[in-house]
Amino acid sequence: MSTERLPDSVHNVVASVTGSFERFQETPLTWIAPAILFLLLFRLYPLFEAVRMSFTNMKLTELGAEYVGVESYMQILSSPSFWTMARITVIFVVASVVLQIVLGMILALAIDYGVREKLYGSVSTRVAVLSAWVIPGIVIGILWKIMLIEANYGVVNFMLLQLGFDVVSFLSDPQMALVSTITANTWRGTAFSMIMLYAGLQQVPTHLYDAARVDGARALQRFRYVTLPQIKSVVFINLVLITIYTLNTFDMIMSLTGGGPGHATEVLALFMYFEGFERFDIGQAAAVAVMMLVVNIVMTAIYMRLFIDEEEF
Repeated sequence: MSTERLPDSVHNVVASVTGSFERFQETPLTWIAPAILFLLLFRLYPLFEAVRMSFTNMKLTELGAEYVGVESYMQILSSPSFWTMARITVIFVVASVVLQIVLGMILALAIDYGVREKLYGSVSTRVAVLSAWVIPGIVIGILWKIMLIEANYGVVNFMLLQLGFDVVSFLSDPQMALVSTITANTWRGTAFSMIMLYAGLQQVPTHLYDAARVDGARALQRFRYVTLPQIKSVVFINLVLITIYTLNTFDMIMSLTGGGPGHATEVLALFMYFEGFERFDIGQAAAVAVMMLVVNIVMTAIYMRLFIDEEEF
């Protein structure tokens, strides 16, 4: 039985294609090129445009724009309302981040203990907490508004009335509105902190706890000298992410209070939105966005100095 030999031209084509594919595989740039293109088009370019627009007097209702330098920044920084929003934002971010990290740690430790000891309800508790994170922010705002509204059908006030208490102005009183906003954001963000911290706790070797118990360490001592050092990097990442998420929170507050009553819950993210889409000043809105970006970078740098040793950089 005879076999026909392929022409040399076919062999050359196959060899050329094979060689090209091998060279393609050996070139790392070709594999990361799509990711680089994505970052350039959808991350860096919008960032560049925001910075560029912040140096203009661009209006949403006018054609064309002129470069005005840092005039938009100076107008914002000289505005008393901006500093009021900045103070509200600081209170909102600090309170939310502290509560999220503390409550997230408590829940993570409780669930981790329940899983290790095989206690009933550990898995269902974890699922219940996780459900808060997967709900969109605008839906969370609506749900909390239904619970806290000062009408007879408000869930919380209805329960208070049944217990003989007076109606509480959760959303119409400025101080209570800010507290309610912090509470809703904490309820949402605690789930994310629990997820990350629980994942970090799974990486702590059990023999370290056993050794600490043998040495007579109590629960708080084990947490301070064993748990925290082992999950320090996870705590750092969690702090950075929840700080950025909280500072940029918009949808949940918009659906819960709309920034009111008055400007009591108008954080910088809402202030930026109102500047751009109610007062139609895109230049100043972009300037606020750039300043928020700078704050995020500064906070990340501070966290790095506090939580990461020099040899870990």
